Amino acid sequence: MSRRPPLLLAVLLLSFPQFVETIYSPALPLIATHYRVTPAEAGQTLSLWFAAFAFGVVAWGRLSDSWGRRPALLAGLALYAVGAAWAMVASDFPQLLLARLLSAFGAAVGSIVTQTALRDSHAGPELGRVFAVLGLALAISPAVGLFTGQWLATQAGHRGVFAALGLLAVLLLGSSLWRWPETRPETVSVAPFWPTFRAMLRDASIWRSALLIAAFNAAIFSWYQLGPFRFEALENPWLSFGQSGFLLAAGALAGALMNRALLRRGWTAEALISLGIRLLVAGAALVILLAVLLPRSLAFLGGVALISSAYAIAIPNVLAIALRAYADRFGTAGALLSLLYYNLLGAGLVLAGYGQRLDLALAVCALLAVLVRALPTTRRETE
Repeated sequence: MSRRPPLLLAVLLLSFPQFVETIYSPALPLIATHYRVTPAEAGQTLSLWFAAFAFGVVAWGRLSDSWGRRPALLAGLALYAVGAAWAMVASDFPQLLLARLLSAFGAAVGSIVTQTALRDSHAGPELGRVFAVLGLALAISPAVGLFTGQWLATQAGHRGVFAALGLLAVLLLGSSLWRWPETRPETVSVAPFWPTFRAMLRDASIWRSALLIAAFNAAIFSWYQLGPFRFEALENPWLSFGQSGFLLAAGALAGALMNRALLRRGWTAEALISLGIRLLVAGAALVILLAVLLPRSLAFLGGVALISSAYAIAIPNVLAIALRAYADRFGTAGALLSLLYYNLLGAGLVLAGYGQRLDLALAVCALLAVLVRALPTTRRETE
């Protein structure tokens, strides 16, 4: 087995896609104003991101099996940096959309290659513990991203945000060039794409994992998409949208620490996923209730923080067990799983963007998670 990647660098790379979206989110009102588009149209720069991201994970997943994990990672980060530079100088809204699509395609490498490399070098309960550590990092990244994005948007406008994103990609590219090892096993073969795809489409557990990941992510990203405009409608809020990220991060950090503690006590991944779903339902219900009772208050953020806790508990456990039946083709299978859930997520965010109703979006996400929980967990054998 090849060397293990440095855990800190793995944490940064896996957090990278989420971080770049949260740092971008506070700039949405500025983008709407600068390009003279509606909030719904500006929000599509976030939702369409996931469509390109979905195809990116397929491409980089396949290339990580054929080229190797390290070459694929370096190429994707370089492509993201090009897309961020283009977004910074885009002269009109269609150009910005194209630049965002290119950036999303490149950024996908951070998610799929990092997960594949970790599955290469860890297994069983150890892999679950590694993903729990990553959950801690994912808990912190929204606060850092939202606060940094708010500050950059205020000080340097939306172009300053894109410049920072490009610089981040260059720094990660340099660090990966220096420290990231090749983890692909010596005997790995590139799995046939279409037979693997057909097997996964017939696998109820894969659909269950994809729908759960999409539901939890849609709940979180609906807030990133709709939150900036929700704050603009409030009268003298006692904190800014960027500062609200610290409250969400506190909830996610609490969830991640709980997840880690319960794993040590012997809780199974399935039990923790069920706990995450219950917290998602409770958080969505709290947001809806407080939006009705206190429409001009920030009290609903308590519900959003609870949803962040649910995310930090459920997502690491779904990812840890999702591909156990595909150990001989982690790169391809991981890419196809990501293709499913990112397309589902992108479609959900398109609807949320046009609806401009955070309470309704969260209710749908919670209901979907509850319904998906009833799907069977039996896994088909790969072909």
